[in-house]
Amino acid sequence: MTAPQRRAADMTIRADITPIGQIPVAQEGRHVLATVTFAAAAALTLTEHGHPDLAIPMAAGQEEAFREVWTVTERPRAAVHDDLAHAHDGTYLFIAGLLPEQDVYTSPVQALYEKAFALADDLGYAHIFRMWNFVGDIIGSNAEGMEVYQDFVRGRAQAFEAHKGHGTAHMPAATGIGTQGRGIAFVLLASRHEVPRHLENLKQTPAYHYPHQYGPKPPSFARATRLGDTLYVSGTAAILGHETVHKGDVERQSRVTLDNIAHLISRENLTAQGVEAGHELKELRRIKVYVRHDSDIPAVRATCEEAFGAGVEVKYLNVAVCRDDLLVEIEGIVPGAGWNR
Repeated sequence: MTAPQRRAADMTIRADITPIGQIPVAQEGRHVLATVTFAAAAALTLTEHGHPDLAIPMAAGQEEAFREVWTVTERPRAAVHDDLAHAHDGTYLFIAGLLPEQDVYTSPVQALYEKAFALADDLGYAHIFRMWNFVGDIIGSNAEGMEVYQDFVRGRAQAFEAHKGHGTAHMPAATGIGTQGRGIAFVLLASRHEVPRHLENLKQTPAYHYPHQYGPKPPSFARATRLGDTLYVSGTAAILGHETVHKGDVERQSRVTLDNIAHLISRENLTAQGVEAGHELKELRRIKVYVRHDSDIPAVRATCEEAFGAGVEVKYLNVAVCRDDLLVEIEGIVPGAGWNR
């Protein structure tokens, strides 16, 4: 790698996984932008170290909890803005929001997401490249009898439409997943200069083109986003076209999910969309696996270890997935040159 390439790689935003009891400390030449804590309760704070921390109720006990630490090369500035916490370093922006439980989510979700989009624009970070959406009681019903996930999706879609228009080219990689609590939280990552490439899996219907049987508005996300040479893989499940396959069979759903990711990041799929790259499952890192039933985790773990190889850290979280017939969802990152793999 040449000196200019090394400098460009060093500018990359990246994430590391640390134990819950370990104080987030960046490596030399890097600074903590923000953290996401997968723990037992929900909270959104600026820590004593000055960075935002979003805590999500996704771990049953202290032994299962962990923290995701996002770092950058320049010293960030952080603040709480209305219901949002954010930090940015001149190149990358982190925004997190937390919404308490609502009878109906559509309007509050739309308002909070519009506020986040406006904040990103006001700060000069127009290029959203990754989102996580944490939805409590995701397949439960709201006060009107609508599924909570569909209620959430409607509000998010209306926020995208209000702020970005009806096009789909701006929709980033995203995960929409359940939690062990109530209410909704989200994380948004955006860049100031780099323009992301949002990508689809040619074996799957784009989520934003799903038919109305899945709710009044289709989900607003791409299957993956490439920023620089880093590929962010959205939460992926056993869906072919737009339909769930192998209902009730967690092992077969796990294998289809992994096959979907393998095709998504493959040279065949990427070059068909104008990206000269290709990757294998064993390159995936920062992997999270969401499993509906705790008793299924050993079977899912065995399948994932076979696919990802020995020694790759994978975090397993016992939470509901966005359809009642989906048993597992998997996400990860194919790191670029600036990541500590």
